[in-house]
Amino acid sequence: MSGQDAYVTALSDAGGVASAGGKGANLGELVRGGFPVPDGFVVTTGAYDRFVADNDLSDRAAALAAEGDTTSAADGGTTAIGALFEEATFPRELAAAITEAYAALGEGPVAVRSSATAEDLPGASFAGQQDTYLNIVGADDVLDAVRRCWASLWTPRAVAYRAHRADAIAGTSAGGPGTTDAAADTANDRLSIAVVVQRLVPADVSGVLFTANPATGRRDETVITAAWGLGESVVGGRVEPDEYVVRPSVDGPQVTVRVGDKQVMTVPTEAGADEIATPDDRRHERTLTDPQALDLAALGARVAAHFGVPQDIEWVLHDGGFQLVQARPITALPEPTGEVPTSWPVPRRGSLYFRASIVEQLPDPLSPLFADLARTAVPRGLNGLMGELSPKATALDADFPTINGYAFYDYSRTAFLGMLSLSPGLLKVIGEKGFVLDRWRDRELPRYRATVARWADRDPAALTAAELVHGIQDLVDAGCLYYTTVQTIIPVASMAELTWTTLYDRALRRRGDAAATDYLLGFNSTPIAVEKSLARLASWCRTAGLTDALLSPDTDPLAAEPPAGANAAAWAGWRERLDAHLAAYGHTTYNLDIINPVPAEDPTPVLQALRYQLGGTAPDPVVRQQRLAERREHLTRDLLGRLDPARRALARHRLTSAQRWAPIREDALAAMGLAWPTIRRLALEAGHRLTDAGALAGPDEVFWLTLAELIDLGARAEAGETLPSQAAVIAERRATWRGQAQATPPQYLPESRAMKAWESFLPAKEQASGPVLAGTTGSGGRVTGHARVLRGPADFAAFVPGEILVASITTPAYTPLFAQAAGVVTDIGGVLSHGSIVAREFGIPAVLGTGAATKRIATGDLITVDGVAGEVRLEGAPEAAEEKRSGRPVLVAGAVVAASIGLALAVRARRHRRR
Repeated sequence: MSGQDAYVTALSDAGGVASAGGKGANLGELVRGGFPVPDGFVVTTGAYDRFVADNDLSDRAAALAAEGDTTSAADGGTTAIGALFEEATFPRELAAAITEAYAALGEGPVAVRSSATAEDLPGASFAGQQDTYLNIVGADDVLDAVRRCWASLWTPRAVAYRAHRADAIAGTSAGGPGTTDAAADTANDRLSIAVVVQRLVPADVSGVLFTANPATGRRDETVITAAWGLGESVVGGRVEPDEYVVRPSVDGPQVTVRVGDKQVMTVPTEAGADEIATPDDRRHERTLTDPQALDLAALGARVAAHFGVPQDIEWVLHDGGFQLVQARPITALPEPTGEVPTSWPVPRRGSLYFRASIVEQLPDPLSPLFADLARTAVPRGLNGLMGELSPKATALDADFPTINGYAFYDYSRTAFLGMLSLSPGLLKVIGEKGFVLDRWRDRELPRYRATVARWADRDPAALTAAELVHGIQDLVDAGCLYYTTVQTIIPVASMAELTWTTLYDRALRRRGDAAATDYLLGFNSTPIAVEKSLARLASWCRTAGLTDALLSPDTDPLAAEPPAGANAAAWAGWRERLDAHLAAYGHTTYNLDIINPVPAEDPTPVLQALRYQLGGTAPDPVVRQQRLAERREHLTRDLLGRLDPARRALARHRLTSAQRWAPIREDALAAMGLAWPTIRRLALEAGHRLTDAGALAGPDEVFWLTLAELIDLGARAEAGETLPSQAAVIAERRATWRGQAQATPPQYLPESRAMKAWESFLPAKEQASGPVLAGTTGSGGRVTGHARVLRGPADFAAFVPGEILVASITTPAYTPLFAQAAGVVTDIGGVLSHGSIVAREFGIPAVLGTGAATKRIATGDLITVDGVAGEVRLEGAPEAAEEKRSGRPVLVAGAVVAASIGLALAVRARRHRRR
């Protein structure tokens, strides 16, 4: 019989997924495309439907599957569903059609493979979920193998996998060769299965070919795995195969080989096929020559081009020729990723390199545009500060390059020693009463705001290409110059808290007394103001009757028009108040690299925090702050009341200073991003123009250009040129960035004994193994819970209240999540970083500066955060061979190395601790 509705059809005539299943449809398309495929036929889904209908199996199989398909003791362990199928009567018409098709193949050994309608789809491969039988000989055995393939649709593993992948399959759309007739419905009561029967190729070598690298996502690399004999040991993962990677080069395709220890191989036997030990002389022998690997890669490339998407192909080699026995789309293929850096070459010999200060706000590899802008802006700002603070200072021989994409401060040894020599004078200057605070509040912050306002008031569309670039440079320069002011505040605030803490812990605290930090809580600061603003907005929404609408997943909270049932006036009031909140606080940054949107552009994290407030379980920030303030005042009265006059005066002086500076530090840091919304508006305007001119695929690709490219392309676009597409170079840069992002950059370079002495002043540790991550004590307490790793604002929506927040850094933009988190863990940060101070206000444990938390911890992992010991335990992780490293507080944060102010205060603080 033939045709899509027949019970049996030739492989060359196989229809789409609905009749031939995923495997059959794809093989049929390969045959029609002229590719080498062993001859065969398809037992269609119509045959399966007829079989289960005649025997009333569908409902019974579904019921057993729902119960877990308990085994039948009477059948020696056969599954209950398998027993149903074995006991069922094979309709004579079906048996005759299959027997006739098998006879037409020559009645020799065949492979009988399941081909379900929810299999080999772009959204989910279902690889290995149904059964395959090799070296089947004889009509009766073929019928039995077909029957067992049908039953395998209902195995517990197949049912569970369908349930797990339901979303991916539902999202698979029809279209493209081999995936037509729609991605099949996976509901158990509507599922069907076909069976592919093919001549068995007595393979000398077999394996799997990926036309794109499944590990890195690179579309220009082909990965081939190969082993001796039939392919079941390879696809089943029971053998370590050879691996061949074919990649392009200037001299043509190149092959790299890793020879596997092929301990077993699958061979035909009288009972079908079985694994045997590989002969010793062949275990470490290459299975393919370089020319064979290149030929196979070229064949795979033609298959991928035919289907239009990267392919996962099973192949066999016999008598020097390749044949294909399966092809399906590669599922879950990652974005192309470059090599992960393993060496860190410094740009110039004789320099010292540090990742500290502003680099703490740049945890990822930099975008090309920001790397160029920051390279001049950061040293310019630093030199400006040094020149102001010390008349003796000359221009520092300093740079701000990237190494493997990561930003580093680069100081010549002369510049570094010069900063050390200036330290005593700088300490005297910043020690002058009111200097640091007055400079920030009365001069530098107003100057920064004025620069931002000057560009924010201009219409980007009315600016020339050169003016857009000038505005971007001017604002980045202003931001980096402002950060030098933050660099003067951070060490002063740090010293104030450290001095108070040391005094309290060593001279005033009694056993059982409160921690020194408890005396510093309950004050107003920008992060607390943000939370209060959201709480007020949530309260207004409840009063306006918008709670249900805003909590509904069907509502677009940014829509201009109100959702069904919402009052139009109330909705307009909601949008007005949200815009006001974003205008006040939407400039806070998640990461200083301008490639990252700010909340004013993408308020998704803000809206999530608002929904948490509306949900009724969020604590009232006003009540929490009042409780902390009352406890602080009570502790202060008790402490000062029991001290003698001399110690009382000293304690009051140190405590007042610490209490004053902590909120100032947070306010100064929160203002850092004031220029960022305007910078991005100007950059995206340039991106729009380059998109219109054909250079970019979208405006946001502008950040992947270098500054020189932006200037050149902008001028050419303004002159009316049609520009060449930058797609290839941008794709390569993105792939390189992804590889770099998987690395953990060293905190200093070059590695030496002298440089190691600075380790304790840097904001992160380096730890690659072991069940305990040592970090900095940020906020006290201890909690065990499931981790949520946040790579950026795109992940915020997935955060579940009660999870432990794990991130590279936590900047002021992360504050709304602190109200929902059970604890906080970061790669970068210290005892006086933003994350520590805010975590204390929220009363949650925090461990910062672990160095590799986002690399070592995955979302869902069970971890224990010990904020007192400064440790994070990875529950269930194996003990490391090396001795555990306990947490050691890093007592200086901020500008330890980036400016001599921070450097001097770091040294002073360390000496203070040792006295």
